Amino acid sequence: MKFLKYPFWILYRIWFYVLVAIPIIILFPFLVFSISNEKWYPFFFKLARIWAKFILIGMGLPWKITHEQEIEKGKSYMLIANHTSMIDIMLMLVTVKNNPFVFVGKKELAKIPLFGFFYKRTCILVDRSSARSRQAVFLRAQRRLQQGTSICIFPEGLVPEEGVILDDFKDGAFRLAINHKISIVPITFYDNKKRFSYNLFSGGPGVLRVKVHKFFKTEHLKIEDTKQLNSVSRSVILQELQS
Repeated sequence: MKFLKYPFWILYRIWFYVLVAIPIIILFPFLVFSISNEKWYPFFFKLARIWAKFILIGMGLPWKITHEQEIEKGKSYMLIANHTSMIDIMLMLVTVKNNPFVFVGKKELAKIPLFGFFYKRTCILVDRSSARSRQAVFLRAQRRLQQGTSICIFPEGLVPEEGVILDDFKDGAFRLAINHKISIVPITFYDNKKRFSYNLFSGGPGVLRVKVHKFFKTEHLKIEDTKQLNSVSRSVILQELQS
């Protein structure tokens, strides 16, 4: 009976937060050192990938990644993926290993103890209710791209309702990519909602499948092409989720 699973689901959620905290506590001095200068971000990124792997393995969530096109080391990209789960961050860190990237994410996550301390110092935070905040994102992203860092945005903006496969995409990621002539890298996360959604009473161990799709180049595009780039990028991920 389903009610017999409730204790497991509750313990599984508690275990997740324990796993989030343990490596942060152990690596705390190294993490603080790595965020003290933006030039040292690649070192922080390596530590973040260790943190992500520790959580996923500890949760019984091994990953299987397939590539239609390989990400080249040393190049900047705009990484986009569907957003359904708290483990999306960890899985993205595991998926992209050769190119340090910075998340653009909602400022509310900065309130999470321990995690939030580093989140607000390494990510580009956005208050989606503030036009000034959204504009500031472009300036901070520009500086990061000039440093050779990639950018990761979940273009749905927020996690969609439980019954929505893929919500509409906001234009920000695509406008940034066109402005800076960097390729869009669409990525599909197939199983995150099933394995660890925001619904408390759901989820469990299992394989997390990921697909890195062929990139969309932007060198030839103008800002007027933003909507079209948005549409074709979303279609790739949506078709994969529906297949």
